[in-house]
Amino acid sequence: MAAVEPVPGTPAATADLGGERALVVADYHAGIEAGLRYEQGVEIDSRAERRRDRLRGLIVETDPDRLVVLGDLLHAIGEPGGAERGEVEVLLESLPADLPVTLVKGNHDGDAESWVEGVEVTDGAGVRIGNVGFAHGHTWPSRDVLAADVVCTGHEHPAVRLEDEVGGSRVERVWLRGRAAPGPFVDRYEGLDWTDPDLVVFPAFNDLSGGTWVNVEGQGFLSPFLPEGLVDGQAYLLDGTRLGAYDRV
Repeated sequence: MAAVEPVPGTPAATADLGGERALVVADYHAGIEAGLRYEQGVEIDSRAERRRDRLRGLIVETDPDRLVVLGDLLHAIGEPGGAERGEVEVLLESLPADLPVTLVKGNHDGDAESWVEGVEVTDGAGVRIGNVGFAHGHTWPSRDVLAADVVCTGHEHPAVRLEDEVGGSRVERVWLRGRAAPGPFVDRYEGLDWTDPDLVVFPAFNDLSGGTWVNVEGQGFLSPFLPEGLVDGQAYLLDGTRLGAYDRV
């Protein structure tokens, strides 16, 4: 079994960290409804309870030893508003008291470490636990993360636009998976001892957060190491359907 396995039908995965199993999600974006209202004038009822129940259900289903959030637990960039902060506090209070939580800091997480209680918060370069490296993806992963067998990132919110025979279309969240290409990372880190890790780009947990349509021309990637840092990247739907090379779907 691979070190990182998607949970079928969900934007979440389990990871074998050697001495423990983790449930891993990316881009939770608590409080996004307030952000959409402020940024785009879009009124959407809060889905905070739905998000919380979905994550708690995954914890019950997978029974992990640790929860890893691959960045952007929060949505607002900067000081979180009351609704956003309240959503995070209620979420954390609702989790099992004996479940360690690691937040790999993303570009939306501000100074979360100063007020989020009971959570290990790493810096943006990420953390390696066992043979799995975790980084949000908005900046370069650390050397230690790149030395893992598998590197997991978020930030990109990858999605594909699928069209039917009569011209209808829909957008689906996807996983991207392939080998990490050494070029961008070796150029970034002088003397890097390249170990040829796999690279897994997680879909966003939050279904309101939009994303990069990876099979649509002109849709630029957000991460500084993508797409150049992904070799033979394959796209997979949440139900596990393999779509093939992400840029030719």
